[in-house]
Amino acid sequence: MKKKHRRFKERKWEIVLMTPSIIGVGLFFILPFCVVIYYSMVDNPLNPSFVFLDNYSRLFQNSAFLQAAKNTAVFSAIAVPLSVILSLGMALILEQNIPLRSTFRTFFLTPLMVPTASIVLIWQVFFHYNGAINEFLLHIGAGKIDWFKSAYSQIVILILFLWKNLGYNMVLFMAGLGQIPRDYMEVADLDGATGWQKFIYIKIRYLSPTILFVAIMSLINSFKVFREVYLLTGDYPYDTLYLLQHFMNNTFRALDYQKLSAAAIIMCLVMVVIIGILFLIENHFGKDVEG
Repeated sequence: MKKKHRRFKERKWEIVLMTPSIIGVGLFFILPFCVVIYYSMVDNPLNPSFVFLDNYSRLFQNSAFLQAAKNTAVFSAIAVPLSVILSLGMALILEQNIPLRSTFRTFFLTPLMVPTASIVLIWQVFFHYNGAINEFLLHIGAGKIDWFKSAYSQIVILILFLWKNLGYNMVLFMAGLGQIPRDYMEVADLDGATGWQKFIYIKIRYLSPTILFVAIMSLINSFKVFREVYLLTGDYPYDTLYLLQHFMNNTFRALDYQKLSAAAIIMCLVMVVIIGILFLIENHFGKDVEG
């Protein structure tokens, strides 16, 4: 009886301590999300009339939305795998006993300390039409390129994204590599396993939670690259740089809440599906390690 009373008392305090967080989540996340769902299914927020999925149907017929969705999907599909692979490769290199190891690690982490406005200024210095790279091209006899208004525009932003995020991801992978039991590596060496076999069957298995986390963070950061693109190119950039955030920002300024809400719901659902797939993949490769 005393045990039950103590357990009830502990549970009561747990509920009391969690109540502020539950209220905050409900007030600032769940309630606004429900309002967004409501707006996505009415034709006018002032004189609402329920239209169900008509806003979604019209959204998929909107050329600006389709262009923005395509550009965002292409950028994320290229940027996220590259971010994971390159940062893992850098971590594996720095795991070795190489000269100036700590110096390289500090160098790769430097972009994390640079403010967004400074990053934009650096990219303007290099990639402006009259910038340093075009001056170099003139010196070697090539013509100038308008980097932000050409087929190379996404490549420029991709370089910016990788330069800014690889260092942080690399540190996460180095921490993950440090958690791999040394005994397993020594046994693999005694069994004559090659470096590739150790990488596939031991390191990747133990790094699966880190790979999942890095992939999710890279996916989120690939959406956040809008800040730099906006500061570099404005509201209506070159076609290949017109991202979903541009579309949503411009829709918000036009006070078209129905279209904005429908786009936000679709974006949320896509993110949930992608992250769910990543969790399933991680669970498949990491279940034997966790067990």
